[in-house]
Order: sequence, then structure tokens, then C-alpha cells
Amino acid sequence: MSGRLLLVLLLCLCVTVDSVQSQGSSQDAFIIQYLDRRLSQMEERLNQCEQKTVSATQKTYDLSSEIRGYLSTLSVLRSEVRSQMDSVSVRVDRVERELEYLENNIPAQTDIEIEEALLEQQIKAAEVDQLQRKATIQVENDCRMVLSQIKSLKIVKKAGDTYGTWFKDPTKGSTKVYMLSGIRNNTLLEYASVHSFTERTTTPPVKVVELPSYWQGTGQVVYNGFLYYHKADTPNQILKVDLLNGTLVDSTLLPGAGRLPVYSLNPNTYLNLAVDELGLWVIHADPEYGGNLVITKLDKASLAVEYTWDTQCRSQDAEGAFLICGTLYVVYNTRYGGRSTVQCLYDIHDTIHSDESPVMFFPKRYTSHSSIHYHPGDKQLYAWDDGYQTIYKVETGRSDQVLEE
Repeated sequence: MSGRLLLVLLLCLCVTVDSVQSQGSSQDAFIIQYLDRRLSQMEERLNQCEQKTVSATQKTYDLSSEIRGYLSTLSVLRSEVRSQMDSVSVRVDRVERELEYLENNIPAQTDIEIEEALLEQQIKAAEVDQLQRKATIQVENDCRMVLSQIKSLKIVKKAGDTYGTWFKDPTKGSTKVYMLSGIRNNTLLEYASVHSFTERTTTPPVKVVELPSYWQGTGQVVYNGFLYYHKADTPNQILKVDLLNGTLVDSTLLPGAGRLPVYSLNPNTYLNLAVDELGLWVIHADPEYGGNLVITKLDKASLAVEYTWDTQCRSQDAEGAFLICGTLYVVYNTRYGGRSTVQCLYDIHDTIHSDESPVMFFPKRYTSHSSIHYHPGDKQLYAWDDGYQTIYKVETGRSDQVLEE
């Protein structure tokens, strides 16, 4: 269209020029210049119009593409909503069926009352059973021995890591010595006797027992040929392993344990197993009781919990503990090392109290213990003292005689 208009204008211009040439007047020349300017302006406007037309066409195409994208998204959303509605419909149907089932199977009020009464009877029976178990521990095991003095120190050997534990099997007639070095491993060393343990070349040679799972901390103990220990990477699982063949015999989870290190000066130990004249024990700290120590009596065969006592002995600044005849003795120190002292005790028989017992000092050796185990037959403490395996001889007496002194 712009081409035709331009042709017409050119013809007019030619006619005008011929006319001007024939007339040869200056006025006609001025008109020709004016018409030339107007033609230039018209061409410029035509170009602008064409550019705007192209731009509008492109915007229309872009808008159309965007609308098509929105329509595709809306189609997908509509499919998802439809699928979800179908799923909700199925769930509603299922809930209706379950409600109908419950309505048909809800027991009568009298049945509920009977079940509540039965539950109360079972709770009372369980409480009575626990009290009977506690009384059985106190009566059948008439153990009235208490610690009166820690007499002497003997350094047996220096072996292994800074942290570790060693002890004898407290079973009557057993002379075997066991060592577990470090705070995490799956290897136990078994020696025929203390003499064999102190020799550089042992005869018979040391027995290396590979355990089925890694142990954690320094709270292990051997009792009647079985190793009891805290399984690594678990909060409160205790394993029982037969040392004849290194196989797992039993395990248990100790309720409420494993949330806090049992001793603040031994932060890698969460469960400390111990043996005394009454049998197998577990010592742990409970944050619900301000971090105080808790002692639990275990059945050495089944690992069943027989009874649990909450003590007033704190875990803060403690480095170890041991039991003698059902009395817990907690050993305290400083985080810089120093002279260890027994400053708190707890007697399950309630015959001696912590405020009635004087503070007992260990023989002078200004370091710290990573483990302390009492041997009821030898009346000795087997301790791991900064990489040194040491023995403390202890003196015990009847509780009534010690209190009188």
C-alpha cells in the first residue's frame, strides 16, 4: 500500500515539475520543496507504523504462548485435584467402615469397669512383687559388711591406653584376669592369673577374645565366665557374652539409662556394671533426678531387672564407683587429677547413711581413675589409673561395729 501511494505522489511530482518548468516561476519551486518535505514526513510515519505493527504482532504471539502454558499447568492441576479427591473419597469410605466396626464392637460400660478393676489389681500385684523382690535381696543375702578403710596401693603393671579397665572374675575359685584397653573396641584379653598378667612373656599365652559387638566406656565386668558390657552406639543396651567361644548369649535394654555419662570425669562411660557379694549391678546417672546416680540389681542369668534405687550421690565430679554388700561408694576427684576420695555412699539396707560415714581417702597418688572394680573374694579394688593397673586393699567390717567406732 505504501508503494502505490509513493508512485502516485511521484507522478504528481512529475506533472508539477513539468508545469513548473513550463511556467518557470519561483512560486512553483517553493511548492515543490514543500511537497518534498511532506513526502519525507509521510515516509517516516509509515515506517513507524510498520514497526509498531511488527511489535504488536510479537507481543500477541508471546501472550498466546504464555496463555497456552497456563492452560497446560491448569490441566495438570486439575488432574492432581481429581486424583486427590478420589483418594479422599477412598479414605472417607474406609473411615466410615471403621466407625461402623467400632460401633458394633464397643464394649458395654460394665465390661469397661471390670477391665479397669482388673488393671488396678495387676498394678497392685506388680508393686507387691517389686517389694517382695527388694525384701528377698535384703533377707536372703544377709550382707552387713561396709567399707571402713582403703589401706594400701600396689602398682601391678603399665599397659594399654590411658583409659581402660581390668579385673578378676569374682566367681569363687576363678583366678582369671581380664583387660579391656581404651574406650571403644571389640577385643578382650584373658590371662590365667595375676602372675601371668604381670609377666612379660605369659605362660600360658594370653587369650584374645573377639567380641560379637564393640563395647563402649570402661564399665565392663566378667562374672562366672560371662562378659557383661554396654554395646557401643546404643544408649542403654547391655550384652552378655560367653567367653568360652565369644558368642552372644543374651541382651537387655536398661530403662531410663544412657542419657547422661555415669561419671562427669569419665564422659565416655554411660553404664557401669559391677559385682559384689549380692550379685550383678548396673550404675548409671539419671537427668530426671538432677544427674544423681541410680543403681539397678540385675539377674545375672536372664538380665531381668530385680529392683532399682535412686540415690542422693551426684555424678558431677565423680570418677568411679563400686558396691560392697549392696552399698554404693562413689569416688570423687577434680578434672585436673588429684587424690581420690569416697564422699558419698548409699546403702540399700538403709543401715548406714552418707552423713554418718567419714570421707575416705585413697592412698596418695595424684592422678585419676578411669575404672574401679571391687572383688568380693579378694576384698580388693582393681583400678585403672592413668594407664597403670593398680590394686587397692580395703578393710571392711560389720556396719554396726563401724558406726560405733
